Order: sequence, then structure tokens, then C-alpha cells
Amino acid sequence: MKQLKFGLSLVLAITTFYVLNTKLGSLPPLGKFLSPSQGVWQNEITESASNSEINIKGLSAPVIVKYDEHLIPHIFAENKKDLYKAQGYITAQHRLWQMEFQTHAAAGRLSEIVGEDALNYDRTERRRGMVYGAEQKLKNWEKDQEVIDYVDAYADGVNQYINSLSPGEYPVEYKLLDYAPEQWTRKKTALLLMYMTKMLAGGDSDLEYTNFLKKYGKERFDLLYPDFFDVNDPVIPAETDWSFMENATQTPIPDSEMPLDYVKETIEKPHPDNGSNNWAVSPDKSYSGNAILANDPHLGLNLPSIWYAMQLTTPEQNTYGVSLPGAVGIIIGFNEHIAWGMTNATRDVIDWYKIEFEDKTNSNYKYDNAWKATTKRVEEIKIRGKETFLDTVTYTHHGPVTYDANFKGNGEKVGYAMRWTGHLGGQNQRTLLDLNTSKNYDDYKNAIKNFLAPAQNVIFASTEGDIALWIQGKFPNKWKGQGKFLMDGSNPEHDWQGYIPQEYNAHTKNPERGFVSSANQHPVDESYPYYVFNDGYETYRNRVINDFFRSKDKFDIQDFKDLHNNNFNLQASELLPYMIPVVEKAELSSDEQNMLNEIKSWKYNNDIDEVGPTIWQIWYDTLAELTWDEIENDSIALDYPFKYQTAYLLKNNPNDKFMDIVETPEIETANDLFVIAFKDAVVKLNTLKTNKGTINWKEAKATYIGHLLQSLPAFSRHDLPIGGYSGIVNATSQNHGPSWRMIVEMTSPPTALGVYPGGQSGNPGSKFYDDLVDTWAAGKYLKLNFMQDKNQNDGVIFSQTLNPSNE
Repeated sequence: MKQLKFGLSLVLAITTFYVLNTKLGSLPPLGKFLSPSQGVWQNEITESASNSEINIKGLSAPVIVKYDEHLIPHIFAENKKDLYKAQGYITAQHRLWQMEFQTHAAAGRLSEIVGEDALNYDRTERRRGMVYGAEQKLKNWEKDQEVIDYVDAYADGVNQYINSLSPGEYPVEYKLLDYAPEQWTRKKTALLLMYMTKMLAGGDSDLEYTNFLKKYGKERFDLLYPDFFDVNDPVIPAETDWSFMENATQTPIPDSEMPLDYVKETIEKPHPDNGSNNWAVSPDKSYSGNAILANDPHLGLNLPSIWYAMQLTTPEQNTYGVSLPGAVGIIIGFNEHIAWGMTNATRDVIDWYKIEFEDKTNSNYKYDNAWKATTKRVEEIKIRGKETFLDTVTYTHHGPVTYDANFKGNGEKVGYAMRWTGHLGGQNQRTLLDLNTSKNYDDYKNAIKNFLAPAQNVIFASTEGDIALWIQGKFPNKWKGQGKFLMDGSNPEHDWQGYIPQEYNAHTKNPERGFVSSANQHPVDESYPYYVFNDGYETYRNRVINDFFRSKDKFDIQDFKDLHNNNFNLQASELLPYMIPVVEKAELSSDEQNMLNEIKSWKYNNDIDEVGPTIWQIWYDTLAELTWDEIENDSIALDYPFKYQTAYLLKNNPNDKFMDIVETPEIETANDLFVIAFKDAVVKLNTLKTNKGTINWKEAKATYIGHLLQSLPAFSRHDLPIGGYSGIVNATSQNHGPSWRMIVEMTSPPTALGVYPGGQSGNPGSKFYDDLVDTWAAGKYLKLNFMQDKNQNDGVIFSQTLNPSNE
């Protein structure tokens, strides 16, 4: 069956080559690609004990690697340098193409691989300052010899694996795209972490908000994009006492004007649903008297998976969790003393400044009533089969001028520069290394101090019984309203005037309510002494989670599983009671009446066999398009208002001007939109039913996990039976959702469950490529085998020994 699956995948992959050729570049030489000695057939394997003894240069002692039934490696080394060298080698052995491809994407180098269709993407990443940011990370790392030693050990492990390969042993994607792996470097690890920093940068709608402000005015803006909603269940409990911040001083508002420019087009942003859930309960709320912690980061669903699970052990540490292929250590996980997890912190850490150049050479820009010299980076973008493209990116003290006369700009002497905490460097790799070895709350608190960006809600639990959550990052101390809109790059008062002291970052330890949680909602309430804003907040998942933990006194592991897989649609439950009574009074066809009856009987759970969530989602999406037709059809860049505020407006301002459909002569209200949207939705639902034979949620949502090269459907998984949706605790939409579910009970040693939507192998020909997908989709978990001894063999399917070699 495995051979049949791979053979069919191969046939389907070959049929995509024409698309690959026309969209991404040249075909690989087919003779080479199909060669029995070095072609794709060499990749039809499943990992086994065939290479049980491996010689590795630079090891000080043998390293034992034990693989469990899902190919999760448990690495036992005598010291950290050997450990991280082994981590690099083992990770490359299973995920080489993925880890390198992601660094090419981060560096704006995809055109080298796939051709000129990637040129606009590459230019965007260079102008975003991704390579610059990685270089700033390296400068900070180089101040910490231990970090550099471990990063270099990891790189050496990767390179020893690469150097052991013949072309016939390259991962299949290299053969499909006809290129070879490069040597791994420190910079590639820094780029990989920049890739995650960009992915988790949070909202960035300053230019879109500036457009809206100029077109509709401040009163309308404040209604649709408020600092706080009328409901707020923040990350840090509202009853938190901030009096310890006695020296907190917020930057005063300057007496100066903002530039109001119209921008037609903005650069691509990270997925708006990038976020996560995490929570932990104290011993008093736990069924067993042990703290329990859970995490599920919400990211794009891809194969190979973004995560690679492993256990890393020396005589001084024993750590288990998921790593990011290309970075050193465990990112989210636990050791014998603590567990930790992360969600995206909703803080605005990207601002934009209007730059006025002296002339079209961009050599000087106006600042503080004088001309200040710029610096320039000439970005050489190699293009497969074409001449190298040279793109000069201008840098100011704010950061890179992303938009100018040569790229999405507004004239020869105008540019827009990005100020982003991702360009500050920081010591994120140090934080990860220190979390791996932390033993208590103080260790955890000291470890996260070095974490600057992306801003994260870092949750904690320990075997000592402590629970905590810090909103960690380097946050500008902004005046009220700073960063919502385009700022004046010539005015020093518009610069970031400083940063919130790290010890004043919002946090809580052992709160009286007995739990901590975050779900990308507002971080604090209005009593926090510093200004806080973000370009979007979650307002539904957080309330379901917090209400759950307020609902009873004790919680067990099954409760945690149930909450991870909770499909309750709070948004629908709050808005449908306003929508349905209006439609009931309208004149309806028999089809429309049947659909209305269906949704009236729905209990607001987005389960796979229900038709209610399909009716709701198509109805709501149509309603949102009608409500915001002014935004949808404008020629300038604009963003929809926050999802919660859309519902608020429909319920509380039904006669607002935005309810009117621009293209009709009538003046519509929210009630009119409810009916019009419902009738349009029924037409769409009938079409869906004709095409698919059903409108149940599984078929309508059609969740899939795509290969990183989206033109390879044969290496992807489609039509997965999983409920949920964006804004639901089980936040699984079509191609986005929980990328790693983890539950850790702080026994001694901790006991844990985990699963992710993929498999350990990056090789589509391996049974370990996607063997966890069905478990994940069913809401089930693996019991994580947290080995305490290298001689343990329970659950081990084979072992490898990495031996020191002087050759």
C-alpha cells in the first residue's frame, strides 16, 4: 500500500510539472529526475535502523538517539555542545529541504530556485529588512560565546549530514526543483528565527488606517477601530494591581500633525489568524493537586509540519517538546521541572514613517529641520534563468524605506520607512536555551528577559505548583494613539521615545482566580499605566476559555482535551439571535425557509456533520461583504473593521451609513442586510450542495494541509474531518489552525500529551510523513514518552549511535 501511495503521488506530481514550469521556472532534467540511481525513486523509503552507527566529527563522546513509534528522536548526549551538534544532524536527516527552503523565503531568495515569478516576493522581504534583522540578531549572539558555540555546533551537525549525501540521496524537492542544498550557517539560523518573527509580528494596518482616517474622519475611525471593546476579558486579569509600577510614565502626546497620505497598495502581511491559545491551572484547581498547562499555536497547516518533536537530554537537562527546524533547542515544551508555551501577544510593534527625500537620489532625508544622510543596501536578487535583479533599499534611522518611487511608492521624493522591533536583534536564541534548562519561576523569568520579538504571551507552570504568564517583548513607550497611523519621519517627536521597562511588562503569577490564559485578546484593561493598541484583537476564543475555567472548581486532563477541541461558535451565538427574527418576517421561498429552519435548530457548535455552521459562515461572510462594500470596492488600501466591532455595529447601530449598499438606490439598514445576505447565501448554499452533494461543515470547510510547494497536491492531505473555525477555540479553518497541541501535568517527572498535523519525516515517501494527521484531526493525542534513562527501550523502534570521528 505504501508503494502504491507513493507511486500514485509520483504520477500526480509529474502531472504538476507543466504548472511548475509555467509558474515557477524550468523543469528538472527528466532523465536525471527519474534515474534509478539518483532520481525520485531513491526517496521512496521509510526510516529504519539501517544506519545505526554514524561517525560525526567533533563529538567528545558517543550520542545515543532512540526513535519511538512515530519517529520522535530521544537524544542522549554527555554535554550540550554534543547535544546541539546531534540535534542539527538529526533534524537535517529528516527535515533538510524544509529548513533550508524557509531560510531562502526569509532572505528573499526564492527567485534563485523557482524563477522570476518570485521576484516581487523577494523584493518585499528584502525591503522588509529580513536580512538586516537577521544580521542584527547575529551581532547580539556574537556577544554571547555560549550561544555562538551552540549555534555553530548545530550548524556543523547539519553540514555533516549534508556532506554525507550524494545527489541521489537529496530530499525529493531538490530533485523536483533541480538544485542542491547549501552549507548551513549561523546566519541561516538567524534568518529562520526572523521568519518566525515576521510570521508572528501581529497586526500592521497603519497605512490602511491612515487611508480610512483621511477618507472618513476620526469619529468614524474610533467607532470601528476602538482601543477597547465594550467587552474585555484580557490576558492579565482585570483585577490586577499595578501599583508596583510607581515610576511608570507614559510618553506625552506631541503637539504636531500627522501626514495623511493615500496609499493604494501595501505589502503582503502575515496571516491574520496567526495566533494561539494557552492556559494553565493552579494546583488548587487541578484534579490531582498538580499544575496543568496547555498550548496550541495557530499557524498555517503545511507539510512538512512547521514543528519537529524531540527530546534533548544531557546529565544536566532533560527537555521534551517541539523544535523549529533550523533553531537550537526546544521552542515549546517541558523539562523535569517546568513547562512553558507561547501565544502571539497583541501589541503594535511595527510603525510607519513618511520620509521626504532631498532629491530623487534618496541620499538625504529631512529630519529635525535638516538633511540627514541615508545608507543604502544594494540587494542582489538572483533569478533562475535570468539576469540578477539589483534593488537599492534605502535605510533611515527609523529603518528600511520599504515603499519608494521604485516599489509601491507615492512619488520620486516620498518614501515610507518601517520601524519594527524585529530589527532590534535581541537574544531570542538565548531565551530558548535558558527555558530548556529552567527549574523554577525565577529561572523562567530571567530566561524570557532576553526575548525582544516577536512579542509573546509566555505561559509557565512548575512542579513546585506555580503558574504564571508574562507578556514579553521589547515594547515602545508610546503616547496615546502613536502608531495607529502613518507618522512624520522628519519630526523627532514622532520617534519612539523609549521602551517600557521589562519589569513593567504586564504579567501575573499565581492569580487568585487559579488560572492563567491567553488567546490573542487585549493584553490588559484600561488601568494598565502604559498605552496599548494593536491592529486587531481576538474577542471570542478568550471568553470561551475564561468562562470555562470559571465554570467549576476542578479540572482534569479530559477537560483540557475537550477545551482544545471545543467547537462552540460564540460569535454566531451572539449575532444570530438578532438576525433570525428579522428573516423570519421576510417573504421566503421554500428553499429559504428550509435553510432558516436548519440554522434555527443549530446549537452553535461547528461540528463536522452539522449544516448550521455552513449556513452561518456563508451568511455572515455575505453580510460582512455587504456591510463593508465601501471598503471592499475602494481603490485605496483599507482593512475591514475588527470582527467583534462589525457585530457590535450591526446590533447597536443598525441605521449607520455603512449599512447602506452603495450600488443600490435604496438606503439599507442592518435589518435589510440580514435579509439580503440570507437570500444570497441560500443561492450559494444550493450551488455548494449541487457541487458537493452536501453542505455539512466538513465538506464546506474542506480543511487541507498543503505541501510547502503548493503546486504539489499529491504531497498534501485534503478534506480532513475536523470541525472548528477561526474565532473558535478549535481554530481550524481551511488551511490554518492548531499546529501543535500540548498538555503537560506537572507531576515529578511531568506527564504529557501532544500531537501536530503532520509527521516527523519530511520525505513524502515515508510512512512518517503524515502519520499524525488523522490523530490530530480526530482530536486525539500521543502520550509523550518522556524517557528518563538512555537505557530505556519501552516504545523504541530503533536506535542510532553518533560516534566521535577524527576523519
